[in-house]
Amino acid sequence: MKNWRILASVVLAMALLLFPLSAEAASSSSITRSAGDEVIAKDYSGQSLVGSEFTNVDLENANFSNADLRGGVFNGTILEGVNLHGVDFSEGIAYLTRFKNADLTDAILTDAMMLRSTFDNVEITGADFTNAVLDGTQVKKLCAKASGVNSKTGVDTRESLGCR
Repeated sequence: MKNWRILASVVLAMALLLFPLSAEAASSSSITRSAGDEVIAKDYSGQSLVGSEFTNVDLENANFSNADLRGGVFNGTILEGVNLHGVDFSEGIAYLTRFKNADLTDAILTDAMMLRSTFDNVEITGADFTNAVLDGTQVKKLCAKASGVNSKTGVDTRESLGCR
């Protein structure tokens, strides 16, 4: 059995050396870029925005309620007064993003990377942060007000943040 695995590994390595796979870049047409734009009070509620990217944009008071933002990206984005109620932002990225006075109630943020983002005066009742990566100071800030259970995942907000 051990020799069989070694032989299979050698054959696979030789195949990859003799017939390398070509690298292909992702199509930029599948990404929504909003760099430099101001999209104040835009209504994205209930829309499918899977994989959408919002870079260096002011989305003040935008409505993303119940939108499908799985795998989406907010990079250097201002999300002040934004409605993210019930949004699915699982496996999303929010880097250097400012969540201020935002509504994250019942949001799904599982496996999201949210480093260097700030959460000031946000509502997170019922939000699911399972396996999300946030800065420690932000987790402490969110734990101070965390409560509720997510209506879709059934996960307790405090448990998903690892609050003590």
